[in-house]
Amino acid sequence: MGDEITSELLRSRFSEVRKNLPPDLALRLHRSLSWIERAEKEAEDVDAAFIFYWISFNAAYARDIPESYETEERALFSDYFDKIVRFDVNGSVYDAIWSRFSGPIRLLLNNRYVFQPFWRHHNQPQTHRNWEDLFVRGQKIIGLALVHQDTRVVLNILFDRLYVLRNQLFHGGATWNSGVNRRQVRDGAQIMAFLVPHFIELMMDHPDAGWGPPYYPVVD
Repeated sequence: MGDEITSELLRSRFSEVRKNLPPDLALRLHRSLSWIERAEKEAEDVDAAFIFYWISFNAAYARDIPESYETEERALFSDYFDKIVRFDVNGSVYDAIWSRFSGPIRLLLNNRYVFQPFWRHHNQPQTHRNWEDLFVRGQKIIGLALVHQDTRVVLNILFDRLYVLRNQLFHGGATWNSGVNRRQVRDGAQIMAFLVPHFIELMMDHPDAGWGPPYYPVVD
């Protein structure tokens, strides 16, 4: 439990099972694996590693969604993590949350700079004054989840915060290799590097779980 899974191991397993997978899932996994392979080459560049691991994660979970993008994206997270936690019978994801990365995860969950209402307040202080109340309320939810070791809730909140970090990087809200915010980028990349391959393995283990068609299918 809790062993790291490399892209080489995943690629070997994928080659063995690919012919028995639903085509949509095979495409998802093929794409996701390609980005894990790319991410593993970025041991020294945590910005690039985080970005590539996020693209891999996106390939694994994303579906076509309506224009209310941000709300629907979080709903997709919730649906995806419900399946991941249900299938995590060997406890690899559970162990990562509660043992291997418990310190970095707690720091991320307590970090206002990856909490979206904080930035809404910063950019529009007159219309988003209650970010501190929302943060405190969120911390209470996190606290209860930690007490009860509720992996699903923690995964949802963790990736909600990582999604803010993702937006900062993808949308030019951060400087490459900046001296600011290094801790959350480094921790985020390490957490993603461990969890995303385990997500992919669980998807291969449960090909008929209804992972949905890929966001952009191959079209002739």
